Amino acid sequence: MTVGADAPRPRVVVVDDHRLFRAGVRAEIGALVEVVGEAADVRSAVALIRQTVPDVVLLDVHMPDGGGQAVLAALRAELPRVRFLALSVSDTVDDVIGVVRAGARGYVTKTISGPDLAAAVRRVADGDAVFSPRLAGFVLDAFAESGPLPPAADPELDLLSQREREVLRLIARGYAYKEVARELVISIKTVETHVSAVLRKLQLSNRHELTRWATDRRLV
Repeated sequence: MTVGADAPRPRVVVVDDHRLFRAGVRAEIGALVEVVGEAADVRSAVALIRQTVPDVVLLDVHMPDGGGQAVLAALRAELPRVRFLALSVSDTVDDVIGVVRAGARGYVTKTISGPDLAAAVRRVADGDAVFSPRLAGFVLDAFAESGPLPPAADPELDLLSQREREVLRLIARGYAYKEVARELVISIKTVETHVSAVLRKLQLSNRHELTRWATDRRLV
């Protein structure tokens, strides 16, 4: 992947209980992303992520005290704009599905090359879901059997009430406030209140950003 000189580098925290592996990751991708910190266990990872609020967390699945899922459980609702990319030696179905259901935006194995890892980090920072090819099949199969990915797997969407989601979808489809009010049988003032709440919770500035956010998640 070629990155322009002016492209902002995603801010990344690396969480893994092996110091040499963390050093290797930093060496491989440090020129393409900004590594703002490292952590070796769940407790220190949670504290560091709260302190630095990175764009992406590279998260090991298996660590003492609960592993990657424990980190996600502690921070998913609190820091909805931080995205998590699982990076693990494991490629078992249970590990992949478990961490994705907990809120990770992707899962790659430690056999990935440095340039490919940097590209995956950038894609996750931009809102994409990223999986190693074989693991993507696991995810598709699992959710084909069990139904769509639950709202809890998208921590930002999980912040919104059911009514706020309804308003979000209609606004993103281009409805005017009065049309949303008529469709949902609520007042225009209530529509305005819901839109303000959605913008605040998702940390968006305007209707254009809201529409792009919803489109990226295929909600429209």
